[in-house]
Amino acid sequence: MSTRRRGPSGAVVAGVVVAATLAGGLGLSSVPAAARTRDHRPAPGIENCTATACHFDLPPGTYDVQVRLGGAAAGRTAIGGETRRTLLAETATGAGQRVTRGFTVDVRTPEGEPTGPDGSPGLDLTIGGAAPALAGIRVTPAAGRNTRQILLVGDSTVCDQPGAPYSGWGQQLPQYLRRGLSVANHADSGESTVSYLGNPHLWDTVRTAIRPGDLVLVQLAHNDKTTDGATYRANLETMVTGVRAEGGEPVLVTPVVRRWFNADGTLDNDTALLVNGLGVDHPAVVRSVASTAGVPLIDLTARTKELVESLGVEGSKALYLYDEKRDNTHTSEYGATRFAALVRDALVLGRLVPEDRVRRG
Repeated sequence: MSTRRRGPSGAVVAGVVVAATLAGGLGLSSVPAAARTRDHRPAPGIENCTATACHFDLPPGTYDVQVRLGGAAAGRTAIGGETRRTLLAETATGAGQRVTRGFTVDVRTPEGEPTGPDGSPGLDLTIGGAAPALAGIRVTPAAGRNTRQILLVGDSTVCDQPGAPYSGWGQQLPQYLRRGLSVANHADSGESTVSYLGNPHLWDTVRTAIRPGDLVLVQLAHNDKTTDGATYRANLETMVTGVRAEGGEPVLVTPVVRRWFNADGTLDNDTALLVNGLGVDHPAVVRSVASTAGVPLIDLTARTKELVESLGVEGSKALYLYDEKRDNTHTSEYGATRFAALVRDALVLGRLVPEDRVRRG
């Protein structure tokens, strides 16, 4: 878990308004005269986009992106961005059909893991899918009063992984959120509660980024292998207090399970359920702190355990990097996407985000 994997960044879009026509064999259109930046200069045009990517210069911030999909032929379009984040899952359009989708994206430096490279300045989007059909893009600075952040504190099972085949569930969560909810993923590979609190590039950065009403999801346990129970509890309580002091709402998340089966096909063992060498039952401590401090809890240990056991010894391999790396801890893009869906469901069930702000499927 402590090995850091760094690599090239992916891509996302702009802090200004952009119009595009790329689908259906049409040529690139110009930007409408009405498309202007906040200082009334004409917004950058579609010349900043190719058939597979867009790049726009803009400062760090939160941006609303509206895309229009479809073309003369049937299409299947997905939008990714920055460090391999999935911002919009593959969306089907029929021949001649146009659909509009919106999402909100966090742009920051570093653009991926907080202790990683800065990445590309500005906002970049990748245009993918089986049959990409991007018909238009409009990007504007998000209105603060209408936008809520979901900040993530975690380790390599959560973070924006820089290179395939690795993916953290936080990297896949944006595809399940509609415009007005952004994911600011401050998870970092190899971190424990001790190291995260002790690094000013991590905890201090998160605290300064919190706006009143923001959610801060904390999932740290995998690397607390030598952390005693009292220290682990105290560290979680420190994070809860710190988030509340900034006007945010802390949410404690139990760790995702490791794929470590017993002979009977269950995951009821210390390795799978994150009990460290000192006998500290991490999920149990997280549940206890949440109960004592009155903090919302996402029991991702229980939810991922149920999913992994339901798929069985063979079927669950695809969730992790077993085939690629013989790795039963880190997730594939498929596994991270399934785990992110569990987080989405828990956010709605716990009334932390309204149903109409998430995507299903």
